[in-house]
Order: sequence, then C-alpha cells, then structure tokens
Amino acid sequence: MKITEVQVFPVHQFVYVKIETDQGIYGIGEASLSGRSLAVVEALGHIKPLLIAQDPTRIEHIWQDIFRGTFWRGGPVLQSALAGIDIALWDLAGKSLGVPTYRLLGGATRQKVLVYRHVGGKTPADLIEHAQKLLDEGWRVLRISPIDTLTDGFNSKLAVLRGIEHFSALREAVGDEVEIIFEVHTRLTPTRAIELCKAIEDLRPFFVEDPIRSENPGSFAILRSQTSVPIGTGEQLHHKWAYRELIEQELIDYLRVDICHTGGITEGKKLAAMAEVHYQELACHYTSSPVSTAAMLHLNMSIPNCAVQEYAPATGWMNDVIHHHLQTEDGHLLPLEAPGLGIDLDEAAALAHPHTPGEPPHLRREDGSVQDW
Repeated sequence: MKITEVQVFPVHQFVYVKIETDQGIYGIGEASLSGRSLAVVEALGHIKPLLIAQDPTRIEHIWQDIFRGTFWRGGPVLQSALAGIDIALWDLAGKSLGVPTYRLLGGATRQKVLVYRHVGGKTPADLIEHAQKLLDEGWRVLRISPIDTLTDGFNSKLAVLRGIEHFSALREAVGDEVEIIFEVHTRLTPTRAIELCKAIEDLRPFFVEDPIRSENPGSFAILRSQTSVPIGTGEQLHHKWAYRELIEQELIDYLRVDICHTGGITEGKKLAAMAEVHYQELACHYTSSPVSTAAMLHLNMSIPNCAVQEYAPATGWMNDVIHHHLQTEDGHLLPLEAPGLGIDLDEAAALAHPHTPGEPPHLRREDGSVQDW
C-alpha cells in the first residue's frame, strides 16, 4: 500500500488532513492551531511531497523523517502539521486492518474515559447555575476559569481574589465530591500563583491548570515547593523534550497534552510512558473538534495513566463537516468500535466552510503592557 494523495482542508479555524492510498483506503487527521491555521496549511504543503509513495503503515518512520529528517524541527506549526499526518495514518491503519485504532496501540486499558466540562459565568451565581445544569446532566468533573473574566486592564491581585471568590462559592454549592479544575491560562507570576494555590488548598481542586507561563519549566519548582495543590500544564508544549524536565523533576502532576499540537498519537503514547515512570497522568487538552476528541479517546483507551479528557459535544456545522458516533455515559466517553478512529470528513461540507481569519485575544495590563493569554 502506498500514499497517493494528501489533501488539506482549512475549515474556519480548524485544519483537517486526508491521506489517500492506492488501495482506496484513507485516513483523516487534524492539525488545528487556533489563530495560526494558515501557517500549518503552508507547512503541510511543504511536507506533502515527502509522503507521496510512502508506505502508510510505517508510522514511526514517517514521524521521525518529518520531525528530524530536515534541519528545522519542532515548534507549534510544524508539530501541528505532523500531528495531522500522524493522526490520519493511525486512522488509516485501523481501517486497513478493520479494527479500532486503540487496539493497535495496545488494546483497552479501561472501559471508558472520564471527561470534564467547562463551566462559564462572570459572577459566582452564574458559575453555580451553569455548573448545576452540567451536574444534572450527569457530568462529574468541571473546569472553571474565573480569571478569564478579567479582560480590560488585567490586575493580577484582583485576578487572584476573583479566582478565590468564584472557586469558594462553587465548592460550597456543589459539595466535596465534585472534582473541579481551576484554569489560569498562564496569567500569573510564580508569586501570585503561590498565593492562589495556598488560598484554595483546603477547597481540594482536582488540579490547577497552567498557573504560570510554560517556557521555563524550572519555574514550576518554585511553585511546587510552596503548595500541595496538584498542578497541570502542557498544552503549549510541542514534543517530549519540552516536557522532559517537568516529568523527570516531578514538577507537575498532570500532563495537559494536546496531540493536535504535540505530533499526534505517536508522541502522545511516548509522553504517557515517560509520565508513567514518575506516577504522573495525562489530562488531555483538545481543539473542540470531534477528530481531536476521537484521537485522544483512542490514545486514552490504550494508556494506563489517563486521568481525564477535555470534552464538549460538537454542535451546528461541525457535525456536518465531521461525521462521528461519539457517545457519553455517566460523565465518560465510550470507546469507538468502528475501524480506525471512527470518524469521517464530508469534503463538500468542509469546502462550504472555508478558513475564517481570526486572531487570539491580545490582553493588556492596567498600564498597557502585554499580558499573557
């Protein structure tokens, strides 16, 4: 079997990859990188000639050739492009053998995968109302990001105080049994992050997500030494070497791996193995697409150290573009048993929803200087 074509479909802020073969079997992958989608599309154009006539079952070989076969390697754009290819190849492999992809990754380690739902609300009352609705629907793990509500003139002290206020109100409302993740989006300094984490220790968060910037992993050592709150980070990291210090020095508890940014399922499996040595778990981030969700579901079904996976049901045009059979039960995603990833791309629908220009928010502090997003 040989690769004959690689098609790329930019759909709004998402990027999908279709790899076709001379046997009529194809695979679907995702290479989305919000706000930089067209850069990924261009990168895939450069990579495409390397794939034509290749054996699509040599997934590890193709991964290595794309990552280090040329001088330039890594980074969010190239790793997202590689992820789209890798995910498509794993989908294709499952289809060619007539089995779900997770069976090729070692088989099922669990019967279902725990997921979390994001809770929005500008006030504690709004937050509680939305959280209760989700809990009534059967979801068991919630995530909040009250610091996100401070957008005009960011003030870190106010951010910490608002975060404590919202988290305290929600914990009192929903009780101790509900798991709550606190998302910070890298917006605090280590000093402020320590202040926040110490204040919410008794409220028992599942973990605090991205409390500080991720460029300097050693900074997490400062945070680690000052709080017992579990820490998760990683959605801005793009390969195993970027995670190495965080894992080996045991500076975090949860790896926020997004396989659409981190080189795909192949790299996700390796990161899980690295984390297992240090008793850390994956808490996968996703791109809000069913392809990303399905790919991570297959990965998480196959690894022993999956804690939780991000999830929200697809709606509207997304279900026209991506055909899927994702099902949930009691706050969990159920395994997909169709060959491959269990998803498909409607090319006509994808072409009807072309790339939409968009830029992530650029935040400012009270004095007009740049604030991390």
